[in-house]
Amino acid sequence: MDLDPEAFEAIVVDELDQLPDDMVDGLDNVVFVVEDRPEDGSLDLLGLYDGTALTERDRYGFGEMPDRIILYREPLLAICADEDELRDEIHVTLVHEIAHYYGIDDDRLHELGWA
Repeated sequence: MDLDPEAFEAIVVDELDQLPDDMVDGLDNVVFVVEDRPEDGSLDLLGLYDGTALTERDRYGFGEMPDRIILYREPLLAICADEDELRDEIHVTLVHEIAHYYGIDDDRLHELGWA
């Protein structure tokens, strides 16, 4: 599948808007970023939470750099045949990475059907 960066980002924003309020209202000092691919150049990683999970924070003060939730455009496009499938994968990736912000690990995500 091929999609220009602006159209991809528009889908990410739309999928963010579709998430339940109680999932996103608790996000504090988090930015969402779209990058073409991970630093290692692979297509294996769809997204990444870059930060300190709420469950591991002992002190988090004013002026801290924001946590980042990164979605990788090229890997997501590589596994999707059409826009509907892309929207589903972006949705699942957003939920997965937001869960890491809340301290939910991959094992628990797997149990819940999100990994």
